[in-house]
Amino acid sequence: MSYALYVGADLTDDGVGYLAGYGDEPSSHWLALTPRCRHPEGATLAVGVTGEAEMPGIRTHVPQVQETFRHLTVAYSHFRGVPPPLVNGGLNEHGVAVRDVWSPSHPRLVAMTPAVQRGPAYSDLARLVLDRCRTAREGVSLIGSMIAEHGESTYGGNSHLIADASEAWVVIEFAGGQGLWVAERLGRTGIRVSRPGYIGVVPQEVAGHDDFDGAEHLISFAVEQGWYRTSDGPFDVNEVYGDGRLRWRGVRWMEEELAARARRPQRLGFSDVAWAVRTERFTGDSAGYGQIVPLLAADERPELRVLWHAPVGPIAFPLTPYPLGITRVEPEYAQHRYLTRDESRLFLGDGDDPTRVSTVPQRVEATRSAVVAGKRLLYLLSEHFEQFQPEVAPVWEALEAAERRALDDAIEQARILISAERPDLASDLLTRFSSDLARGALEVVETMADSMEVRSRILHGIRDEPGWRGPEIDWEH
Repeated sequence: MSYALYVGADLTDDGVGYLAGYGDEPSSHWLALTPRCRHPEGATLAVGVTGEAEMPGIRTHVPQVQETFRHLTVAYSHFRGVPPPLVNGGLNEHGVAVRDVWSPSHPRLVAMTPAVQRGPAYSDLARLVLDRCRTAREGVSLIGSMIAEHGESTYGGNSHLIADASEAWVVIEFAGGQGLWVAERLGRTGIRVSRPGYIGVVPQEVAGHDDFDGAEHLISFAVEQGWYRTSDGPFDVNEVYGDGRLRWRGVRWMEEELAARARRPQRLGFSDVAWAVRTERFTGDSAGYGQIVPLLAADERPELRVLWHAPVGPIAFPLTPYPLGITRVEPEYAQHRYLTRDESRLFLGDGDDPTRVSTVPQRVEATRSAVVAGKRLLYLLSEHFEQFQPEVAPVWEALEAAERRALDDAIEQARILISAERPDLASDLLTRFSSDLARGALEVVETMADSMEVRSRILHGIRDEPGWRGPEIDWEH
């Protein structure tokens, strides 16, 4: 389902916009680094879903471009039968960041969806944006052209929130197989929370509009179907093609809270964005990870762009900065077998049958899993939230503040090395920097969990009935 938020640069204390959020899928999540890559002439890319998807289709191919961009993403292994690995948010070398968020289409559109779909799925579209786009606006155009040329494989409606230093765009792809999509621009003073992604009233002509875009037949199709008449007044795309609910209760609360913080003399800061992806009202067991991207200027060095990442919901794990110039992700934060789809039937060492061998490297699986450690702390913390949360949240806030200070120094050192034409040394410095912080964060989480388990056993014992015990998540309308 997922959650995303955007805050424009004119509302922040450092003059930098932010794109943040998390993914809500229960499967495994891991941080993945994809290098810039050149592709041979005539290369293609497999996209779409299979017959195993909840809304089935067939895999097809789209032309590959000559060169794809370097990017950091969070990948995951399962959602409604869409082939893994899936992408749920990331940052590329040009400063374009993207997030996927579900956006339920009207049941009549879902019913129109072909029994066998063709075209890119939501994850494919996000990956294509990271691979190919230099601006958020290019991301909108790419999604629109892909849907027009190749179709789209839906799971019932989806949205993307795409951002760069100047602006963000909400793009909604509707179910139905009719090539319907719409986009709305958010500027430097914009605030948007997507869960689900929403767009309301749009102009009668979206093509060529400064603040909107969409399929050429966005409104005419509704007229043809008898769902809308021009005499009805403004075209409310959520009412006609969406769930008719627009801003859910949780969305309204968070947008209003962020707006109130932005009106303070100090405006919004990184700590406010971190709070927004950490608050117990939203972030529980379903949050597969946490992510914040500062939307740095277009002329920033690619190596010095940063993605902040927590391997579980950041209520139970501090966010750690990863500059794009790193050469590797620590194995503790890479893909492990825990919660990875189909791993229950696979082995690391069954060489007699290749179809039964896990793709997770044995040496990686032999390391600690940051996700397992974070989930353990989450469950301990949530079991007696009123007692333990007040001691955890200040630790994360202080640790992230220290990381930000250290990041400033590391970025400045890397900048000097790059200016001295030693980008190799800059990459080595940034890799060691992020690795040290990531290992340190994991040690803090494990130490905190050990202490919390001892105290919880003595004070409360171990509850043996199944089910969640913790703060109530408040998203509904």
